[in-house]
Amino acid sequence: MNLKRLNAKLLQALFCSVLAILLPASAMGAEENITVMNPAIAGKLAKRVPLSPRLDTLQGKTIYMVDNQWGGPEGAYQLFEEMQVWFAENMPSVKTILRRTEGNMFTDDPALWKEISEKGDAAIIGTGQ
Repeated sequence: MNLKRLNAKLLQALFCSVLAILLPASAMGAEENITVMNPAIAGKLAKRVPLSPRLDTLQGKTIYMVDNQWGGPEGAYQLFEEMQVWFAENMPSVKTILRRTEGNMFTDDPALWKEISEKGDAAIIGTGQ
């Protein structure tokens, strides 16, 4: 028996031993139904939306940088602050506006999306960490 098989068998034995110790006897013999989720995708895919076209240039454009708070209150915000400094030093004609979504990472912010569509030329939506 080679070393890989021996290691696999030892791991299996260890796993079974731990289960036998941790599971109460009543749970081991119980005939309860369990729910199993099917990881397969739905038969019909969602309608695809094309990406927005790229800008020809950033010169004179307004770019919104939006922290959606995925990494907490300071997730992408700190990175966007650094990006603002870079744009100010290297591309001063580019106006950058830093925003954070209202609520949390799971809530929508229609007012912000409306503002961006009316006043912005592009947006970078970021997650932190």
